Amino acid sequence: MSEGKVLDFIDDVLKNMPLDWLKLTTHRLDIYNESLAKTEFLEKFESLFKSDNANPSALSELPTAFDYIRLGHPLSSVLEWTIAQMNDLQPENVISFSSRTIPVLAVLRKNLFDQKDTQILYTGQLPDAFDADALKSVYGYNFELKKVDDANAVGAFDGSTVFIKQDGELNALEHNANIDFFVNINDDLGSVVIVNSDDPESYVSAIQHVRRRETIAMTPADAFTALQRLVGKSSSDQEKSAVETNKASVTDSIQTITGTTTKPLLGSCGLSVQYAIMMGLIDEAQEKHPGKQIKIVVPPNCYGGTNDQARRVAACLDNVEIVDLPVDGDHNMVESTDLVLDRVAAADAVPYIIAEIPTNPRVEVPDLEKLRAALSKERKTPNGEVAIDPVFILDQTFCPNIQFLAKDGILANIRTISYVSGSKFPSGGKCTAGYCVVNDKAEALLNNIEKHLILCDNEATDLQVALLAEQLPSMNQRIKDAYKNTREFVNFIEETLPTAKINFVSEELAEAGFTPSVFSLDLPTKGNTNEEREAYKRALNQKLIDMMIGEIPNESKNCVSYGQLKGCYWTIPATSTQGTTKEKDKDYIARVSVSPDLDLERHKKVFKKFVEQI
Repeated sequence: MSEGKVLDFIDDVLKNMPLDWLKLTTHRLDIYNESLAKTEFLEKFESLFKSDNANPSALSELPTAFDYIRLGHPLSSVLEWTIAQMNDLQPENVISFSSRTIPVLAVLRKNLFDQKDTQILYTGQLPDAFDADALKSVYGYNFELKKVDDANAVGAFDGSTVFIKQDGELNALEHNANIDFFVNINDDLGSVVIVNSDDPESYVSAIQHVRRRETIAMTPADAFTALQRLVGKSSSDQEKSAVETNKASVTDSIQTITGTTTKPLLGSCGLSVQYAIMMGLIDEAQEKHPGKQIKIVVPPNCYGGTNDQARRVAACLDNVEIVDLPVDGDHNMVESTDLVLDRVAAADAVPYIIAEIPTNPRVEVPDLEKLRAALSKERKTPNGEVAIDPVFILDQTFCPNIQFLAKDGILANIRTISYVSGSKFPSGGKCTAGYCVVNDKAEALLNNIEKHLILCDNEATDLQVALLAEQLPSMNQRIKDAYKNTREFVNFIEETLPTAKINFVSEELAEAGFTPSVFSLDLPTKGNTNEEREAYKRALNQKLIDMMIGEIPNESKNCVSYGQLKGCYWTIPATSTQGTTKEKDKDYIARVSVSPDLDLERHKKVFKKFVEQI
């Protein structure tokens, strides 16, 4: 295929593409088929290429490539397709990352599971973040590391050969059959891994999964810049002078919002931050408690990314084990925490607890005084020594305004790390960046967490920091306004359909400061058997969502996110946020996220119409 023809077409695409491709964290979920993620987009995109059709109307009707830009998006897919065309490759064998090191870690994880040897070869210098010792001692990865003169010098190897090239050319491919993975790095934009192995399908799936759970795709802005460079155009980079000013602004905002004085860490997304926390704590445990088992305590029905990431980390390390923490519905978080920590103490192990407050999707808040007591209770090991106290890792994305970690906060005397997904309220849906803070009691943990955030090259990009600087100052007011709309909508639903079960915070909890703007809706059902009743309820859930989105398409949307600046967002957690959760722990209920800016009366009218039809 003519490289010139490809690049001419891409030039036209960049001029005519929908602005949403660049600006939104979710794009056209009304034309998204999860089972065909990226594939369907590229098939239709290639059809446009073959007919030389880069018209704005045609591009705007393309199905979206992924349901969330952390996982991938139209521009990352176009970049990967373009590089594939320029090198006569299959597009699925080209995968872009915002991180410059994670592609290598993804191959190492796959080979660890497959018990396959890996050699990592490089010319010039390795990325500054690459820490070979930590990758071996903390992550459990095995590999040989060698510097070579060039790709032509690479010979056969009984295992996988990863070749790292750090010259800024993301589309470059050295034609050497002995190299299984080419990792092309650009310091400004991220990296691209080209899968050239004998078993590309299994590696592509494994690498994509790491991108899904531990990091992000190359951001839309950076993918756009990379494409511009491929077609020979310069890009308007953000002014570097503003970077430090933006970081200072974000730090000040986060400290004010959380009531903390320690340094916040900014990651490329919430799961990037969580991964740094996980690996940083494992590093800490190896230093302070060598030889002891590490128990990561996780609610089995919490956000699927959290659940999946924790289990995949544990699968890499013999001394790390997952312990389930039932937290909502028929289970009580406080009682479960007390019981689990007793068990961990009896094993003389290191306890790390991950929990969401409020819980997702049932929006429950535990008795915080009792939770504090359970977490701070002194326990003994079987030999009578004081057990290791837990580190509480709190996902407070639903209520980022609660000052759990302040000096007078409810968790002030427990080693606590709090983190938030920045695509929600912090950025209002404008970017994926996440952040974490620690209280004074946990300040000693911060260095190791930051070490692994840097090692994975998962720090927030300059543009992400700029968006946080723009949006964080108004966050608390937006939370108040969105809660007001949510409470009014919930009250209306309770009056209009009193047989529905709504999971939302009580008025008392709201008075105490818990003002989320998300609720879950368990619609009434009917049938003679449990199976019939469940099937009827699931169909009714979908009917409601279809009606709301169909009748209010400019505001009501399919979306797994929360905290956007405008509109109302609907999802079924069992088919979205709980994607990798065990089937028995999934919630087939509707989850609704309400923003501070929407036509609430219109939403009430459509909901009433729905009720009249059931």
